[in-house]
Amino acid sequence: MGQKVHPNGFRVGIHRGWRSNWFVADKDVAALIEEDQHIRIFLKKELANAGVSKIEISRKAEQITLEIYTARPGVVVGKGGAGIESLHQKVKALVNRPGVDVKISILEIARVDLESQLVAESIAQQLEKRVAFRRAMKQAMQRCMRAGAIGVKVMVAGRLGGAEIARTEWAKEGRIPLQTLRADIDYGFAEGSTLMGLIGIKVWIFRGELERGQWSPPNIKTQQERGQQGGENRGERKPRNEGGGGGGDNRDRTGKKPRKAG
Repeated sequence: MGQKVHPNGFRVGIHRGWRSNWFVADKDVAALIEEDQHIRIFLKKELANAGVSKIEISRKAEQITLEIYTARPGVVVGKGGAGIESLHQKVKALVNRPGVDVKISILEIARVDLESQLVAESIAQQLEKRVAFRRAMKQAMQRCMRAGAIGVKVMVAGRLGGAEIARTEWAKEGRIPLQTLRADIDYGFAEGSTLMGLIGIKVWIFRGELERGQWSPPNIKTQQERGQQGGENRGERKPRNEGGGGGGDNRDRTGKKPRKAG
């Protein structure tokens, strides 16, 4: 039997943090862990079309802070902020504890194809639409490698292609050093509900090696990057003769240099 270790849990405290950040000294630990799980399940279901990669929960005194990492922040925020206001009220009703305030932060993912959870969910959606599993795996890996991944591995298991007997298939491109602690490996899991039953999808993405003590950089867009998005290709026009094949020096329309007099 193989001794498998969860890639994210294996690196917690080295260059990856916890998904829940809080501490209590009383006996409410189990109740708060269960509450965190209920909040995550509710938000994943409520924001199913927003491409939510992960949800980090922080507690400080009587305040709960939710950081939602999403590929489509506009879907979460809604028109005029109506979506996030409605979400705030629903989460507060779910917690249902007097005196507890809920704060929600929306963080936009910079490179969607380097988030393993979103890649796995994308493959699951394709399998539900009856796309061939090998084609879905191959296309997902190609997108990851084009986005800058050093290696990617995809594994699917279940009644693939409607077969009577469940089996496991996997494909790999590049390298995936699972036992190297300094390797920044992102792991994601999703399930696709097909007519033949559930199909599980696991995705490993190797995004590079980190230096000793270096923290895994968050894959989010900064305010400056959001401002530059869409405006990068709208800069000043280049001069007509700069770097072109027509020649920019003292050439006439025939492309020949004029002769010097005398």
